[in-house]
Amino acid sequence: MGTETYHPDVQRVVDELNSHRQRFVELCRSLSAEELAKPVPQSTWIVRDFIAHLATIDPTVAVIFRNIRDGTNERMPTSGGERFDIDRWNDAQVEARRDWPLEEVLEEAAKNREELLTVLASLTDEDLGKPFPFEGDSKRPPADITLLQYLRGWCKHDVMHAVDMLRALPERRTPEIEAWFDDRVVQGYQKAMNS
Repeated sequence: MGTETYHPDVQRVVDELNSHRQRFVELCRSLSAEELAKPVPQSTWIVRDFIAHLATIDPTVAVIFRNIRDGTNERMPTSGGERFDIDRWNDAQVEARRDWPLEEVLEEAAKNREELLTVLASLTDEDLGKPFPFEGDSKRPPADITLLQYLRGWCKHDVMHAVDMLRALPERRTPEIEAWFDDRVVQGYQKAMNS
């Protein structure tokens, strides 16, 4: 990772973010082609789609963080005046990468993460207290929270989707993996998204 200096609260987020990404990448590289192609129960995605999702979402998140930092009311890009549909956008991103080699997807993820970390390094105490406009998605309602509150949950994004991936690969769940998954926020996310 880069040599950025972060606000102390952001540093804690980044430390957790980096730890989860390292474990996530190790898990991804340990999977066979057959495992990567398995359909995930309670999802329209296969295992590798969650990897592609995490590889592609950081630029979108960076735009949101920059907009909050800069105090703009800009929303995500729209098409024909329609509200940005994160679920449709995610589906298009993962579909476009289904035939990519895993290492190419992981390289994209690393590049996008570096750019996002630069945005995180620019956040101030004032920025962290600003409202985060979580508009909800297909499974979760909108919520009024601060950017710092969002960051504290968002930094668990990799482990949240590792849980999703291993729904298709229950034999991969070891005591070490179970300890990684044992997090109140991760469990709350799984309950909201899969009930």
